[in-house]
Amino acid sequence: MFQTVHDDHKKQKKLPIHFHKAELALIMSLYGRMVAAGEWRDYGISPLTEVAIFSIFRRTAEHPIFRIEKCPKLSTKQGIYAVIAMDGRILKRGNDLKAVLRVLERKMIKLID
Repeated sequence: MFQTVHDDHKKQKKLPIHFHKAELALIMSLYGRMVAAGEWRDYGISPLTEVAIFSIFRRTAEHPIFRIEKCPKLSTKQGIYAVIAMDGRILKRGNDLKAVLRVLERKMIKLID
């Protein structure tokens, strides 16, 4: 008959994690440069309850070559953002998205040289 506060908390649905406008602007800027270089062709955004994922594809029908993940739960530990390679290796992690994305910019510079 009586519901406790704890019961109400369990019933609340967790809202998905999303990338904010400023975060997407940084990611899309890099994405646009890589598309222009002919390296990337498609992307997907997955807002999940624990993490938001920006997947980058070389071709539409394959596995992502990179994933940019935002996991707020890790903000006080390894960092909220991570760039993950196709094989699952974490290439860079941190709380500053611009600094984390530099690992992909360095890959772009190597491609141009």
